[in-house]
Amino acid sequence: MGKDGLDALIGVLAGRGRTVIGPTARDGAIVLAEISRGDDLPYGWGVELEAGHYRLRPRADGAAFAHSAGPQGWKRFLHPPRERQWTADRTPDGQWVVAEDAVTPPSYAFVGVRPCDLRAIAVQDRVLAGGPYTDRAYRGRRERAFVVAAECTEPGATCFCVSMGAGPAVGEGYDLALTEVVDEHGHRFLVRAGSEAGESVLADVPHRPADATTWTTARESVEAAAGRMGRTMPEVDLRVLMRETLSAERWDEVAGRCLTCGNCTMVCPTCFCTTAEDITDLTGDHAERWRRWESCFDLEFTHLPGGPVRASSRSRYRQWATHKLGTWYDQFGSSGCVGCGRCIVWCPVGIDITEEAHALNGEREAASQREER
Repeated sequence: MGKDGLDALIGVLAGRGRTVIGPTARDGAIVLAEISRGDDLPYGWGVELEAGHYRLRPRADGAAFAHSAGPQGWKRFLHPPRERQWTADRTPDGQWVVAEDAVTPPSYAFVGVRPCDLRAIAVQDRVLAGGPYTDRAYRGRRERAFVVAAECTEPGATCFCVSMGAGPAVGEGYDLALTEVVDEHGHRFLVRAGSEAGESVLADVPHRPADATTWTTARESVEAAAGRMGRTMPEVDLRVLMRETLSAERWDEVAGRCLTCGNCTMVCPTCFCTTAEDITDLTGDHAERWRRWESCFDLEFTHLPGGPVRASSRSRYRQWATHKLGTWYDQFGSSGCVGCGRCIVWCPVGIDITEEAHALNGEREAASQREER
């Protein structure tokens, strides 16, 4: 379909009562926001990425999805940063009435979901909706969400989704998948339906059978992107690496730079930790409980009567990295990292999780060689 088809797609989704969310260029970044037409998408904008560095840059080809993941993940809509759970009110006779917040979840349509973010949604599905303790609010929003994925044809300098098996081609979990093609034959999108809901929506959008040139160009563009990743993870079993380097000196080196600000966990599309916050009004007759995102870098995260379990920045960074790359498998059957590179870009001191993994592997190999001598 052409650009007119993409514009019509947004209109059809909105016409079916969905709140359409997509990437937009604003405030110097690609941010996710409600959109109402195709022109709201960031046509003609790319990004310049490095550790601790992010800049928008104009593109001559006018592509809409030729940018890497921005500072926000889709979890902010499925697993909001702050959410009220219940309220309590004192009645005139001194009794308390507690009411759980049970609102109808919004019906979202996500347009332009990157393959790494599609994998991140699947990871959060397992964490928040796949176990015995289901988050009902998350599940309600997820079940009503319509996903339009956009395959990656131009990875950024901090991307490493290939190392994590999360891209640049889309995996399962989409309703519609787009591959953007811009060449001498025009600006168009190869579209595939991944569900009955996707087929239903596509039937109401102007489109035509894909020609051989579009199919070939789309496939080759995605394959070429796989060879242009800006970062890699070491080609070892990361679970074993994390387990065997718990006492590595490298943790001290990274702790000397880490500010424990928690930026990496806030921008991570899979981090899910929360805390509870109880508030009352001045009368004491009304109380509320709110759930908000929490970070394992917060000193209070593991606070017990005797003090925090992880008092040092070394222990907190090591916990985050080893959980993300290692023990997440034990809990949820997969890595908690999808290779989006957000934690690298939005770290104020430019700490790079791929660099740390390579350094840990190098230290482990050096130690092994010394033992062999």
